[in-house]
Amino acid sequence: MAVLIKGDMLDYYDVSGCYILKPWSYSVWQAIQNWFDAEIKKLGVDDCYFPMFVSSARLEREKDHIEGFAPEVAWVTRAGSKDLDEPIAIRPTSETVMYPYYAKWIRSHRDLPLKLNQWNSVVRWEFKNPQPFLRTREFLWQEGHTAFLTEEEAGKEVRQILDLYRRVYEDLLAVPVIPGVKSEKEKFAGGYYTTTVEGYIPTTGRGIQGATSHCLGQNFSKMFDITVEDPRNPGQKAHVWQNSWGLSTRSIGVMVMIHGDDQGLVMPPRVAHVQVVVVPVGLTAKLSEEERKSIYDNCEKVAADLNAVGIRTKADLREGYTPGWKFNDWELRGVPVRLEVGPRDIAAGEVKAIRRHDNHKSQLSMGDLAQAMPKFLDEIHDAMFAKAKKSFDEHLYKIDKWEQVVPALDSKNVLILPWCEAEACEDDIKDRSAKQ
Repeated sequence: MAVLIKGDMLDYYDVSGCYILKPWSYSVWQAIQNWFDAEIKKLGVDDCYFPMFVSSARLEREKDHIEGFAPEVAWVTRAGSKDLDEPIAIRPTSETVMYPYYAKWIRSHRDLPLKLNQWNSVVRWEFKNPQPFLRTREFLWQEGHTAFLTEEEAGKEVRQILDLYRRVYEDLLAVPVIPGVKSEKEKFAGGYYTTTVEGYIPTTGRGIQGATSHCLGQNFSKMFDITVEDPRNPGQKAHVWQNSWGLSTRSIGVMVMIHGDDQGLVMPPRVAHVQVVVVPVGLTAKLSEEERKSIYDNCEKVAADLNAVGIRTKADLREGYTPGWKFNDWELRGVPVRLEVGPRDIAAGEVKAIRRHDNHKSQLSMGDLAQAMPKFLDEIHDAMFAKAKKSFDEHLYKIDKWEQVVPALDSKNVLILPWCEAEACEDDIKDRSAKQ
């Protein structure tokens, strides 16, 4: 938590389990949102918005589905000084909110596919210890809800979305993940099957769910009577096949845990609120006012040139702070590149560039900076991903004997092991490993 506060990502709020997302973190979510929304638009998905309130009758209509969320549902029971006639839930997810309207809107196979997504917040009143980004009572996410005529169409989209989630983590956040299918016990409540991208946190040795893409099968369409006349069997009704898929602000927490170090945050350049900070140096008492102004003017010019080509850059010209203090401040926030501009740099037509992720220093031509910086930032992304991937791969173990399981887990490893894929077998593995 300390690194998030000092790194200016969030602040405490007076409701337990809720946090304020400051610009340094919210801009990461915006970068994810902009990229992902553009990609799903290519798949024909449209954005919409449904109300956050859910009647108890509607929420409880699909018992198998809501059972998994029931302990976490927050209820509104009073308006002003009066008790409500019927409590109203705040959505923990939107299947039961949206699907009665899918039944209304889908009247023919010609209305398919229906592909909707909403960017919203949901509330799950967790009673476990809250953790910023990872386990909060309100969080931001996107939830896609789609309907198709056939299982094949639905299955194709499940994989397409899963690959987009992989790309969010790997191409934007520089975090390696493994795509796969959840076990029957761990799949989405009421769903047909669940696919997931899973990450790995080296400091804890634990895996973490990054995002999920669910095939709901026909379970919900049967519950909500979402049917069309089957064009393949005239005169026969067919229940539609549905998917739901979601990615949340948990992704920011995963990013922080993967890349952060003892000095604070380490921001991947493609989502960093500020990609490059320019700091004036060499401001000694011997400098004339004209020389000092020249340093500041050059810092502002460097920042302006980089901003002009789309590199998010800030010149730190704050008075009353030493360069060393500024270095530490921006290191805490994880800015990918720090450029130092002093009298010697100006005379040489260069800037000193320091990479946050490995503290590597180099001299870059001031005149070529606008052309060179995009590639420089891409190299940082690739290096951060390679470092995280190396750590993941070094802790990925293939196991074929039971006696190897617990020691490998205790050594903070991720295991690849054969199992029968039955729920009883999964329970047995959990039970036996917990007792050792």
